[in-house]
Amino acid sequence: MHRDLKRPLVGKTAIVTGAGRGLGRAEALELGRLGAAVVVNDYGQGGRDGSGEASCGPAEEVAEEIRAAGGRATAHVGDVADFDTARALVQLAVDTYGALDILVNNAGILRDRMVFSMTEDEWDSVIRVHLKGHFNTIRFAAAHWRTRSKAAGGGPVHGRIVNTSSEAFLAGSPGQPNYAAAKGGIVGLTLSTAGALAKYGVTANVICPRARTRMTEDVFPDIDLAEDRPDPLSPAHVAPLVGYLASPQATAVNGQVFVVHGGMVAIVERPRVAAKLDAVGEVFGFGELDGLLTPYFDERRGEGFAALEVLSLKRG
Repeated sequence: MHRDLKRPLVGKTAIVTGAGRGLGRAEALELGRLGAAVVVNDYGQGGRDGSGEASCGPAEEVAEEIRAAGGRATAHVGDVADFDTARALVQLAVDTYGALDILVNNAGILRDRMVFSMTEDEWDSVIRVHLKGHFNTIRFAAAHWRTRSKAAGGGPVHGRIVNTSSEAFLAGSPGQPNYAAAKGGIVGLTLSTAGALAKYGVTANVICPRARTRMTEDVFPDIDLAEDRPDPLSPAHVAPLVGYLASPQATAVNGQVFVVHGGMVAIVERPRVAAKLDAVGEVFGFGELDGLLTPYFDERRGEGFAALEVLSLKRG
């Protein structure tokens, strides 16, 4: 395989959702730099909670940055959590550039609240934008790649999905039950998609980024840095991994979960069995379970959440 390490995405077309600011912007610029034509999607709302009027400004500004650097880009304003809007977004990429090769799902909102205070709307809106928004675009991209594969006699096509989760799905993130649930759902959706589309040559992977953006401004406040020291939580640290996962070089990378920030990429292992307990008879009794499980967890009291509290402060 020819390896163009400077512009490996020449001839490819990418969609990046939520690309008007923050992580999505950095990812769209990186894909453009690597040679892809980019459809820059953003709803353009001002509030990180999904409030405010829709605006073409953020998406168009990023698309113009890509074009100014010599690349090709088209702006798209729309809510990817709307099924028909997601369909139109994928069709825009196909109509404008001939095909879709890369899908990066990044759009999201926050409506934080403790679980005992959360409203139904706060739950539904976050699940809708994050989880349904990811599903919607995947649904139409997957159908496009399946059709292309069939037209090619069943052979593989270049299809890449990069979804955005968070360490909140591991840590629980106590003040974000909606966000943590959505991010956990995105991991499950991605792994299911990876298995379903592998026969078409399509890969699907998840990133859990730590970055200082509008979404995390209260978690990652600005810090004073020396002039020659890069910000370890800049979205620019995340974008190269997305570019790699979108490339032909990442053909063998499928169904993986990555934590990425500040010059570090960690590959998350799937959960393993920590302990196995067998009943003396065919069925456990209450007393037997008490005799086995109570001392097991008493010895480890606080261990899990002590470690997870650290992660919950670093949600992506």
